[in-house]
Amino acid sequence: MRAHRSLAIGVGISLLTACLGIAGVVASPAAPDTISPAWQKVWPSIVSRSKPGPTFAPDDVASWAQMRAENEKALLGFAQTIVSSYGVTTEDAKVGDVPVVWITPKAWRDDGRILIYVHGGGFVAFSAHSTLYQSALMAARSGIRVLAVDYTTAPAARWPQITDQMIAVYRAVLAAGHEPSQIGMWGDSAGGSIVAGATLKLRDQGLPMPAALVLWSPWSDVSMSGDSYTTLGQSDPLLDLPGLKASGAAYADPADQKNPYVSPVYGDYSKGFPPTLIQGGTHEMFLSNCVRQYQALVQAGIPATLDLYEGMVHVFQPMAPDTPEGRAALTATVRFWNDHLHTKAVAKPR
Repeated sequence: MRAHRSLAIGVGISLLTACLGIAGVVASPAAPDTISPAWQKVWPSIVSRSKPGPTFAPDDVASWAQMRAENEKALLGFAQTIVSSYGVTTEDAKVGDVPVVWITPKAWRDDGRILIYVHGGGFVAFSAHSTLYQSALMAARSGIRVLAVDYTTAPAARWPQITDQMIAVYRAVLAAGHEPSQIGMWGDSAGGSIVAGATLKLRDQGLPMPAALVLWSPWSDVSMSGDSYTTLGQSDPLLDLPGLKASGAAYADPADQKNPYVSPVYGDYSKGFPPTLIQGGTHEMFLSNCVRQYQALVQAGIPATLDLYEGMVHVFQPMAPDTPEGRAALTATVRFWNDHLHTKAVAKPR
């Protein structure tokens, strides 16, 4: 059953990258011989190449929206199938006047802890529904209820509005009775950038910060500075430079792309920040984002862990969660939550 699910997720991720068009146009690379046999088996279904990423103009709201709608139509069925395999329940709601999806694990016991999840998709694609294969996985493995934020994607909203939506959800969770020590925030790729940027922003607004952050392959520098954009830019099997440049511009004007709320590698962490776990793979061009984000934190004295995996691709964790690499990364993530989030029974926010 586990092997079957990993293969199904791998095929689904291949569909996901094809729909978004984030895969490049060069030939698919061979699987590194240093990764597990289980990952080598699913590698072809995950890294299969398709068209390059979309490069619509930053203000072409209609084209970005049409692309996103087509992706959602293709992916929702896959996501729902995976959700059912994890035995969780989902509920659409609004928190802080922002659409969200609650994901509740089987046999869940309310101990007050909550994970706020922000999906990736280059800021321009996917939703809290089409990425349920990730939030459901986390809920099932951790036993913690997940609140997936269905933020307005770019360019219909841009970075000031999107980070404000995150803060509105966070404020509502606090107002409902959760202590900051019970709240973890987690995002992958663009979602990791939003989580870290919004946390800097809420800190600067004087709000108490969440207890811990987890960033999976964060897009921490939207300006695309960093060594691995050059060294791995032509060999990343899931991301391509033109598509990233276009979607990054839809999120933030070039003049804003080094604003710490947009690209948190440029943040001032001497004023404080939550303990942070950063996970990534050595086969992705966001490798420098992971390293630079980690260095920005530890050089300011913030407890941070950089957890890198040999030969792994962008946001590998949910693609084959029952492989040795997937299990190790998820185990480290759940341990991190357990080490940093306090427990106390409270009512869920509405």
